[in-house]
Amino acid sequence: MKGLVTASSAVLSLASGALSGPVTPRSDTLFFKPLSVIADSVHNIHIGYGDDDFEGNVRVVYGNCDMTSHEARHHEVGSHWIKRTERPERFVWIVPEDTTHGGCLHAYSGSALIGRSTPINVKHQPRKREEISEVADAMGPWFDGVAYMQGKQNNASYVAVAKSKKIAIIGGGMSGLLTSLLLDSVGIHDWHITESSQRIGGRIRTKYLAGSTPDQYQYQEMGPMRFPVSTKYTDTNETLDIQDHKMVFQLGDVLNQMNGGNTSSLAVNFIPWIQSSANVPANSNGYRLPNGRIPSAAQIKANKTMYSLPAAEGPDPEAQEHAEEAYEEFVDLTPDTLRNISTNVYKAHKAAVDKGLFHWSEAAYLKYALNQSADVVDFLTGNSNDPMWEYDTAYFGATTWRTIDKGLESLPRAFYPHVQDRLTLGRKVTGLKHDNDTGKISVEWRQDPFAMEPESEEYDYAVVAVPFTKVRLWSLPKYSSLLSRAISTMNYQQSCKVSLHYKTRFWEKLSPPIIGGCGATDIPGIGSVCYPSYKINSTGPGVILGSYSSGTIARSLAALSTADHVALVQRAMVEVHGDVATEQFTGAFERQCWEVDEHQAGAWAAPIVGQQELYLPAYYNTEFKTIFIGEHTSYTHAWIFSALDSAVRGTTQLLLDMGLVDEAKQVVETWMGRWIHV
Repeated sequence: MKGLVTASSAVLSLASGALSGPVTPRSDTLFFKPLSVIADSVHNIHIGYGDDDFEGNVRVVYGNCDMTSHEARHHEVGSHWIKRTERPERFVWIVPEDTTHGGCLHAYSGSALIGRSTPINVKHQPRKREEISEVADAMGPWFDGVAYMQGKQNNASYVAVAKSKKIAIIGGGMSGLLTSLLLDSVGIHDWHITESSQRIGGRIRTKYLAGSTPDQYQYQEMGPMRFPVSTKYTDTNETLDIQDHKMVFQLGDVLNQMNGGNTSSLAVNFIPWIQSSANVPANSNGYRLPNGRIPSAAQIKANKTMYSLPAAEGPDPEAQEHAEEAYEEFVDLTPDTLRNISTNVYKAHKAAVDKGLFHWSEAAYLKYALNQSADVVDFLTGNSNDPMWEYDTAYFGATTWRTIDKGLESLPRAFYPHVQDRLTLGRKVTGLKHDNDTGKISVEWRQDPFAMEPESEEYDYAVVAVPFTKVRLWSLPKYSSLLSRAISTMNYQQSCKVSLHYKTRFWEKLSPPIIGGCGATDIPGIGSVCYPSYKINSTGPGVILGSYSSGTIARSLAALSTADHVALVQRAMVEVHGDVATEQFTGAFERQCWEVDEHQAGAWAAPIVGQQELYLPAYYNTEFKTIFIGEHTSYTHAWIFSALDSAVRGTTQLLLDMGLVDEAKQVVETWMGRWIHV
């Protein structure tokens, strides 16, 4: 039959060092990069064809270079039926740990040898970076590439180069946007972002008040505001960088390179953020200054006795003391613990899992581990149901912070030229549908919300960068029970913000002046008050974030009318600053309550006890050609880093699914090479 292969026909060659050595070389055989591999790792092997008419089964094995039969192999790499019209250019090789140095790859068709590589350099030296098993638990944000590929059904098959695959990116927030950049960076360009709103950026919401522009510096952040950079530890006088958030700064650098540098109109420039300031308002437990204003943090610090409530007696002082000591010993939130989080959040997460911190809330630990009474538990904890994972404590302990000049909106703005031609805004997805016959996934939506039949478009993969608060309303394939439960029950935090516009930056002229920083008040429903860190002492109008409240109180605030909520905050500003706040208020404002935002339905993922460790493993398996990303699929939530981290993980997962191991390694090495083993 035509295409029958013999050793002399030499239709296939393997590139793995110098020029590959099929039995009878041909001048038109394609060769690729030399191949050097690491044992217990995953690699792409590039192949070329010397006979355009060849069709048949090809079996690739590894063994001694002088072996005469595939039965003498060390191990099998894979086999695949090669069609004349469908020819993979590479396949996946999962290199066993005991692979010997200096062997060759052999290609057989039946019993005939049709290709042999030159001896392959197999390295066994320890890896320079830590493996995932050493720095993160099995449920962590990274998976071991070897284990992942071994668990796939096609682990012994050729995988065609799939850069022409059509990828749906659903959600135009930071995780979806970074996914598009990562795919472009490895040559995959057939992707499309579908976004339900009329803008990109997701929960980044810089509001430029009173119709101002970014250049006029009259804005406040209604979503994320700042990035922790480093912490100075007083016990050792050392300053340590917070490593994980460096990905945000790296992204800014990459976008600037793409957009013409840090002086272009699309520049992402980081500037200092003032997190703490001496004269911001503070909680004075209802006490006020003689002029009726709220005391500052400095005034309260100088006279703690005056502004402190008498200590509440509470139940059983001896039981309280015992419970507090035992709790603190278990959590072990020491400077060393915080340093570990700053240095390597993945390793710190593994330690928290191993310690059992995700098994308990503070209340549950006091009640069920320490057998404290309900009165003691309530008095000490307020019955919080949050797990004891303290990454936020490390982040908010930072002593150096940055924000983005002209607002965090600069990040999605810098992406826009690179996604605008592959972006649909205002399309509200209502479901995903998997076709078992074609193996493809369709994205469904309804332009007419009353239409019984949705419109749809078919893709090879769907990367879903949408909060579960919205996904749980979609019509979905029959995902595993674990993933389905995560989608339907993941808890999200609620929060509300109100920003107010004033004629001048009057707070910087008060005595004493307020220069940036975030404070707090005891006025119900206000929470934090934050002052701009940009353009200190400049002239012209300014904006205060007059209220930032999260938790249960935000639900009550979201239920207020806009007029009542804004009035509540403006009255508080008068109580903080005096009558000048009335004189200076322009009437312009912005209000954002995330739980009632139609595109988000929540501020950020806030897993309750049990959800983190239970659900995380579900995100690292691709079900029905669907990959879920977003801050809710990371184990640090609510930060832009968390969204970016999930995009790198999800893109790596997608590339491995497509057999593009080289590209997966490129993404990992570029963005997170310190922590993953592929």
